[in-house]
Amino acid sequence: MAAGTKGKMAEQKKAGFAGRQTESLPARLLKDMRKNWILYVMILPVVVYYIIFAYAPIYGIQLAFKDYIVKKGIWGSPWIGMENFTRFFSSYNFGLLLKNTIGISVYSILVGFPIPIVFALMLNYLKNKYLKKTVQMVSYAPYFISTVVMCGMITIFLNPDTGIFNTIRGFFGMESVDFLGKPELFKSIYVWTGVWQGMGWSSIIYISALSGVDYQLHEAAIVDGANKLQRILHVDLPSIKPTIVMLLILQMGSLMSVGFEKVFLLQNTLNKQAASVISTYVYEVGLINSDYGYSTAIGLFNSVINMILIVAANQICKKFTEESLF
Repeated sequence: MAAGTKGKMAEQKKAGFAGRQTESLPARLLKDMRKNWILYVMILPVVVYYIIFAYAPIYGIQLAFKDYIVKKGIWGSPWIGMENFTRFFSSYNFGLLLKNTIGISVYSILVGFPIPIVFALMLNYLKNKYLKKTVQMVSYAPYFISTVVMCGMITIFLNPDTGIFNTIRGFFGMESVDFLGKPELFKSIYVWTGVWQGMGWSSIIYISALSGVDYQLHEAAIVDGANKLQRILHVDLPSIKPTIVMLLILQMGSLMSVGFEKVFLLQNTLNKQAASVISTYVYEVGLINSDYGYSTAIGLFNSVINMILIVAANQICKKFTEESLF
């Protein structure tokens, strides 16, 4: 009796599965939407946001291949093919823009990527929970300072006459230095202030990953006589390796996208040679000079390079670390 009942239930499941397979995709989707309509309502704002701000603007990419004339519109403007790209590649400042953009990005990754990991590991081994929470709170705070305010603070602190750094230098009998006026110092100022601002916030995900490490592994390592450094190298880092690899791949995908606001606000006539990057150049030729087709071509070039970098980084990580984003 029981065997017959199980057989009938199995046949019913098979029949139901076969019925679902014969249903068309729109029918299955409509059925699922009726059943889980609350979930679809919750995700609707996100879908609308990406449609409006991520997918709809793709229509304007064709500007990169046209000599855009406002009166004629996008469709009516004459097609010029790769002329805008050729113009950018042959421009006198192409090499400078590429050098500054890649230089700042690589510098940011080399310095800014490992520091949050080290900071999270240090906090993880801090036994005083009150001190740990205090340090976390203080390290998170700079992240919530807006870019405009941050750049204002940097300008005030580095002022050659009244800035705190030059005041300290003067106390020790050293000459005043116009830090923001020296092109060779711009990259370091940009990167290290960014590290200070984002270190605590970036460490949150690593702290969360470290909290999921099985403490039995640490106990076994302690029994074997491992010190803290050995536990970090052989227990903590291997355990959070997937998280590290994922974030590294994502960061490689934005290698060419140096933040416009901070560079633009710290830029002046003295350091412009080192502070001119692709994002500020797009602003100058696009919004100031109204050369929309040319600026679109530059932005498209930037996006394509970023896409190539994230795919390449993913394949390299998959080959050497056996971890990947996709």
